[in-house]
Amino acid sequence: MLLKPTYTIDELIARCKAGERKAQEMLYKQFASKMLGVCMRYATDKMEAEDMLQNGFVKMFKKLDDYRGDGSFEGWLRRIMVHSAIEYYRKHHKLVQVMDVTETGNEPSVNPAALTNMGAKDLLAIIQQLSPGYKMVFNLYAIEGYSHKEIADTMGITEGASKSQLSRARAILKDMVLKMEDKKYGYAG
Repeated sequence: MLLKPTYTIDELIARCKAGERKAQEMLYKQFASKMLGVCMRYATDKMEAEDMLQNGFVKMFKKLDDYRGDGSFEGWLRRIMVHSAIEYYRKHHKLVQVMDVTETGNEPSVNPAALTNMGAKDLLAIIQQLSPGYKMVFNLYAIEGYSHKEIADTMGITEGASKSQLSRARAILKDMVLKMEDKKYGYAG
């Protein structure tokens, strides 16, 4: 019985830098499914996410010499995937410019029990239903932790547009959660 050799991430990276195809394949297999999940948050469908993933891995292999080992490799790769998704988005989707809006205080609140009962998959499915611009800003801000300035610089929009799109995305998400809650618990509205 032949056993596959196991390597640490650092050993795989060193072998990849040396141009070993088998090591590149192993590194890809190690992270592809997790990074596909990152790309899915930004894509409109699985095919688009797979394109983002492939572009991200091509960039990663080209930039592998830039990885200094500061922090986790997975975090470094994740950042490349996010940037790959942004580049794909800019190339294939038009950004919907939204005017600044003021947040209103009369919006119905979401029942905390509804959010507790929702699983992560349910929440991600709701986020997937947002338009590409709203989804991009929401993911960058709420999930990746980017500031509005970073989002504006990355996406080529104003900080006001970033704030506005986040506000609108939150309002849409809140409305979707409320509708799901109403269907689940039979509230008439």
